[in-house]
Amino acid sequence: MKWKLTGRYLFSVLSIVFIVIFVNLFVLIGVLYYQHANGNENFSAESGESYARQFSRYLLIENGQPVVSDEGMKSLQSFGGWLQVLDRNGNVMANALAPDEAPMHYSPVELVHIYKYMDDQFTTYYIGQFGDYSYLIGVKNSEEQRIVFMFNPSSFLAYALKAFFAMTIADLIIAALVGLLFSIIITRPVSYMIDRISQLKERNFSIQKMKRQGIFKPVFSNLNDVSETLMAHEEERTKLEKMREEWISNVSHDLKTPLASIQGFAELLREHSTTESEQLDYAEIIERKSVYMKELLDDFNLTMRLRNQEMPLHREETRIENFIREIVIDVLNDPKYSDYAISFESSASEAIWYIDRHLMKRAILNFINNAIIHNNSHIGVIVSVMANGIIIEDNGKGIALQDMDQIFDRYYRGANTENIYGTGLGMAISRDIVEAHGGKITLTSEEGHGTKVEIQLEK
Repeated sequence: MKWKLTGRYLFSVLSIVFIVIFVNLFVLIGVLYYQHANGNENFSAESGESYARQFSRYLLIENGQPVVSDEGMKSLQSFGGWLQVLDRNGNVMANALAPDEAPMHYSPVELVHIYKYMDDQFTTYYIGQFGDYSYLIGVKNSEEQRIVFMFNPSSFLAYALKAFFAMTIADLIIAALVGLLFSIIITRPVSYMIDRISQLKERNFSIQKMKRQGIFKPVFSNLNDVSETLMAHEEERTKLEKMREEWISNVSHDLKTPLASIQGFAELLREHSTTESEQLDYAEIIERKSVYMKELLDDFNLTMRLRNQEMPLHREETRIENFIREIVIDVLNDPKYSDYAISFESSASEAIWYIDRHLMKRAILNFINNAIIHNNSHIGVIVSVMANGIIIEDNGKGIALQDMDQIFDRYYRGANTENIYGTGLGMAISRDIVEAHGGKITLTSEEGHGTKVEIQLEK
């Protein structure tokens, strides 16, 4: 592609040069032809040849002798020349301003010689005709010089053609070199742009820089901008594709167990031997598994969106003490937790945090619920609010050392867990909510002495 562009540009340059040469040649020939057809007055109106031919108007015949008129004398002085009138034998019959050393007789050979080559005084001679007389007009040190040359028309034409072809070839070679240089300069960035577009087509979005950009600098800049935009779109597409595949894989895996239960109990319901009491039990189990599947899908969607940063946070200015106190009160008002000792403490009554209240409430409730449901009823739970965070601490069974690294994994239920409750995504969702707010969670626990969860959040 690069050499194809270079060849086209070079061909266009050579064509232009070739056309210019022929146009100039035809213009020159036309001008010469026009001047020849209309005489040479435009070239020689003020020349010595023209002046000499027209000087006969200043000559008169008086008493059988040629005489120069007064106007002719003034004209000679103005022209800077002198005059000699000759008869047919070459004898000088009249003088006007002629120098003393001027000959009084000219042979035919002398006339031809001085007319063609001047004399030893560097005088240029012009010849004119007046009746039966001839006259010489001489101008010493004239600005005009006569060059006499002989040529054979056929030979001249042959040499002219050779010169023309030589000049044409030389011009074409020069034009080719110049055209090649400029075509390389121009086609290199054009070729680079074509390659970049091909790379973008092949989904290669890497940013590239060219040292010599010249007038194409804005184009290269725009190509890099397009590359960055496409790269961002490609990353987003890959992220969404990965998220979709992970979602489908996990959902299909997580729904197999409750679906199997629903299918099994639905088959039992069709049995004619089942009693009404058994049918009610089976229907209750199916309903419970259905609710569990709905909660599982909701929780899984939430954790996937949080982990992929697809969950927009609606942050609000929140007085954190009042916010946590209301959560603790809601837990205490739940009949299921009436036997548990849950207390609230605060040392940051003026602390203001910017949080998504709905999501943060769910995270805090998950931590409190875990402290309650995975321990005995006689344990105590303390929820504390401080200027730099929130602490949820219990004095229950604690977490085994081998389970500490997996506590925030999906579906984790430690060895010390006796109660099976929820979808198994609570701790993972709580961690993702806190991290989505830019915070972090610190978990410490000692088996037999309780567990402590510290939440630190940006204000």
